[in-house]
Amino acid sequence: MKSKALLFLLAMLFLSCPIQAQDHLAGLSSPILFKGDEQTAYRDPAVLFHNNRFYLFYTYVKIESDSIFQYTALSESGNLRDWTPPRILTPRDQRLNYSSPGNIIRFRDEWILCLQTYPRPDYTADQMPRFGTGDARIFIMRSKDLVNWSSPELLPVKGNIPEKEMGRMIDPYLIEDKDHPGKWWCFYKQNGVSMSYTTNFKDWTFHGYTESGENVCVLNENGEYILFHSPKNGIAMKKSKNLSDWKDYGELITLGQEEWEWAKGRITAGTVINLKDRPDIRKYVMFFHGSGPLTEEEGDFDKNSSIGIAWSEDLLQWEWPGQP
Repeated sequence: MKSKALLFLLAMLFLSCPIQAQDHLAGLSSPILFKGDEQTAYRDPAVLFHNNRFYLFYTYVKIESDSIFQYTALSESGNLRDWTPPRILTPRDQRLNYSSPGNIIRFRDEWILCLQTYPRPDYTADQMPRFGTGDARIFIMRSKDLVNWSSPELLPVKGNIPEKEMGRMIDPYLIEDKDHPGKWWCFYKQNGVSMSYTTNFKDWTFHGYTESGENVCVLNENGEYILFHSPKNGIAMKKSKNLSDWKDYGELITLGQEEWEWAKGRITAGTVINLKDRPDIRKYVMFFHGSGPLTEEEGDFDKNSSIGIAWSEDLLQWEWPGQP
């Protein structure tokens, strides 16, 4: 009887053991999940963890016959190591270049992915780098199953005004109001970061803006909003309880950039998800992209850009695979 009781106790300890809980992260040997090269860039990650599977959306940049195209693509993984090949979700059109997915939310009975256009018509490799025009706008796509996606639809986040008067806007991110369930906010890059809200994803009200870098990600943690954003290099944070009064938080996050040739040019576009309640993760997990060895202005914008991963227990101290 004593031996059976001991075996039962050991089994319970094994099932609750935190070492087992971190297998997904412990199994990674490199911080790079998708490696860019001279013909390809992986940028602007957005991630959904659903039914024990990671859905990673990102900007997929390809140099094709000397012309440069951007797509929104999707790859999936069950363990963070093995990923499906890029599945392109948006059309091949330099006038649109759907890209920079922000995040994926569940609204009523469907999934919603937010993204942008980044028009660069007649863009060829000899012009690199050339940035998007003032016609960039933000959109959503809808899906019932995370496989089949609707055509993009414009988000009129400035209210009832003509599209041509909305101004250049990129990098959307969606989050439900922490105090008013059913009210959804869209953060987007315009005048720092601008904020608008809706209850139906059709009618929008503009709220205002605050100083910020680009590629915003927002978490609701312990009754506060924590905003991640990208200045010229690195990932910074802000906090707010009311979306109006923001204060800087923590230190600039640059991870292992000093040792990473693949990210010497810039680390940016950090998106963070809270998986601390998942027994196979137990961390905040950050996906980001790094470009290099050249800066984006020197040319490593549409090439040599890679998606990386890091994690943290408190959002202040970060770890990554292969860390010394």
